Amino acid sequence: MKKKVVSLMLCTALTAAMVSGCGGGDNASSSEGNTPATDDAGASNEATDSTDAEQPAASGGNVIKVGVFEPQTGENGGGGLQEVYGIRYANQERPTVTVGGTEYTIQLVEADNKSDKTEAVTAAQSLISEGVVGVLGSYGSGVSIAAGEIFKEAQVPAIGCSCTNPQVTEGNDYYFRVCFLDPFQGTVMANFAKEEGAQTAAIITQLGDDYSSGLGAFFKSAFSSFGEIVAEEQFQTNQTDFKASLTNIKDKNPEVIFAPSSIATAPLIIKQARELGITCPIMAGDTWENATIIENVGEYTQDIYLSTFFDEDGVDEAGAAFITGFKEYLTTNGQSDIIPAVSALGYDAYNVLIDAIEAADSVEPTAIRDALTTVETTGVTGAISFNENGDANKDMAFIKTVEDGSFKFLKTVTVE
Repeated sequence: MKKKVVSLMLCTALTAAMVSGCGGGDNASSSEGNTPATDDAGASNEATDSTDAEQPAASGGNVIKVGVFEPQTGENGGGGLQEVYGIRYANQERPTVTVGGTEYTIQLVEADNKSDKTEAVTAAQSLISEGVVGVLGSYGSGVSIAAGEIFKEAQVPAIGCSCTNPQVTEGNDYYFRVCFLDPFQGTVMANFAKEEGAQTAAIITQLGDDYSSGLGAFFKSAFSSFGEIVAEEQFQTNQTDFKASLTNIKDKNPEVIFAPSSIATAPLIIKQARELGITCPIMAGDTWENATIIENVGEYTQDIYLSTFFDEDGVDEAGAAFITGFKEYLTTNGQSDIIPAVSALGYDAYNVLIDAIEAADSVEPTAIRDALTTVETTGVTGAISFNENGDANKDMAFIKTVEDGSFKFLKTVTVE
């Protein structure tokens, strides 16, 4: 298979206008993370064309539509928008593709799934109605699983950026992803807890959330091979008071707590645990890499650990070009220049899709899907190719903690 290297061209002119998000939120958290205050929290969730930057007119006015299936409101709105930023930036760098000798403009069509499984189906259907040739997203495994059958039935390929639950791609020939999976991530964090000396652990997860419950189960399986799970607690969506569950955990005196949860929930769990006098390390997965969590936990940032997909210190020369350009893009649009791992994954997912379009030399979704099975790309998050399930062949995670008000890289971890 011929290896394709993602072209990373620094942008010299960055447009200040960001695309308005589609759709109103339920418990909208669009102010989380790097979320701009200008996203439309009251619009419908119908697919809308991105106008993030002036896109050059392709020869003959030919356009290829690419769907962006992400939460821009709701519980995971902050994380979803971080992925959207990476996708928008990639589109700004690589706005056209040549197929059959014809140049096409790539037009992003964004649909807000509102962090909700029912809304996810509606958003997915709206993208199919728009005639997209491929879909990117979503942040959140639950909404990705809910929409998967829509993409499969329409025979339109989807590439997840950070949806890590195994069920996203299971039995679905049209869903791929560029991130590692929760069985790997759960094992990574269990092994890290062991390395830190923990022999007992407590787990707290969100009831009905595929990501949280799935990652918690994989952590439990791995940790139980050498240690003891002394407490397991669950909480409801939109719950804000965790004191009862945390009191039960405190009574068991675990040496570590594993609490995979959303950006909105994480600071509440951390603060309430510390206020109850729980001093042991609190660990989670990739969703915790968000500056809002640090801001909202205040003084309680000690002994927080997480696994993630990307770190600025672990990139090659091409990755360094992405970092420089994307930081400028973020700050130009009023955001922090800290690059979230999910933004890098969004950037890579976009480029993988365009590579597949080029490899297929076709604008037909089924041909693009077939090309994805053989495409090999070097992205900013590492080499990307897909196994028979559509999952990325990745075996490395980054462990981070919080120090001096920001995330600090500790080590990389691989699992055989």
